[in-house]
Amino acid sequence: MRSALADLDHPERRFAAVQVAGTNGKGSICTLVHAALLASGLHAGLYTSPHLVSWCERIRLGDQPISAPALRRLLSDLQPLARRHDLTPFELVTLAAFQAFADAGLDLVVLEVGLGGRLDATTVHPERQVLGFAAIGMDHAEVLGSTIAAIAAEKAGILSPGSLAVSGPQEPEAAYVLRRRAVESGSTLLWVDPLSTNGGDLVAGHLRWRSGLPGLVQRHNAAVALGLVRALRQRGWRIPDQAIVEGFENARWPARLQPVLWQGQPLLLDGAHNLPAIQALRRELDQAEAAEHRRCWVLGVLANKPAPAMVRALLAPSDRAWLVPVPEHPCWSLEALLAAAPELSGRLEASASLTEALGAATASAGGRTVVVAGSLYLIGALIRSGSLQESG
Repeated sequence: MRSALADLDHPERRFAAVQVAGTNGKGSICTLVHAALLASGLHAGLYTSPHLVSWCERIRLGDQPISAPALRRLLSDLQPLARRHDLTPFELVTLAAFQAFADAGLDLVVLEVGLGGRLDATTVHPERQVLGFAAIGMDHAEVLGSTIAAIAAEKAGILSPGSLAVSGPQEPEAAYVLRRRAVESGSTLLWVDPLSTNGGDLVAGHLRWRSGLPGLVQRHNAAVALGLVRALRQRGWRIPDQAIVEGFENARWPARLQPVLWQGQPLLLDGAHNLPAIQALRRELDQAEAAEHRRCWVLGVLANKPAPAMVRALLAPSDRAWLVPVPEHPCWSLEALLAAAPELSGRLEASASLTEALGAATASAGGRTVVVAGSLYLIGALIRSGSLQESG
């Protein structure tokens, strides 16, 4: 990546960046920070992954995604460079994003780490003086390591001398690694507590707003985002309190507790795709409704995820779920899942398609909300189908 950027005359040196690593909540934190920057009048960009419908979603120039023709032209122009430096597809898109941000004359860009942090393509940016950590948990163990400590060490690799990092509460093993790496790297690590609530609003000192992102977990994400914005202010960026409130209220991040309608039936879309996210989703739903109430699910889980543990954590004894294939991705079948978790027999059924599963689940739910979860790629396929309507 560094060699490829050098061949492009270093577009990454033409804008400052905030970088966020972690397992769950990175996208929400980045979205909140970006929204506050835009509300402040800054020329700000946003780089996230994965996308739901279009690759253009990953690169936002101001408040708009890059246009399809512009992205197509960039990727085409950069193909020879990518082949020469043996870049992965993610590295190529990151390279295109850096070039697009530089060409747009942006002041400040919010970068979401793709995987890990230490070796992530976004970490080549040389001016990442403000850093954030979302919740760190078990995910991508086949790449990052089989323990929380090993995964945290990879994510802590974004820390650099003189940087200021913000983190919410972490598992003890992750917190220890972050503290140790902060000392070793000569960076400052600031811990923030989840924000309090009052009448449905989030509250931070004299600031109070109605969050644009639903769910109690956003108390954690908003605290980190607020810490990052305040750290940027310490570094000289002008971000008024009113812009923070306005940005946080207007921020939107789809497929996270998102209510929609399918053929007039209520659905809730949530991209929970690993065990910590699944556990958080279950807690969110139990806050809204007693766990003993029967709930219907449509689930798709990629083959590299711990589906038995995920489904055990998700399904209450009276729940029913329809397992569907995730289009264009290897995923868990009903047979493989029941072989690993036979106690789930009777609560799980297989469907050949999303349409079939949704029809069965909504019929069984009797007007109650059906939850679709397990994979962002599954939800992306559902959105692309054009069969959803916004909910009241």
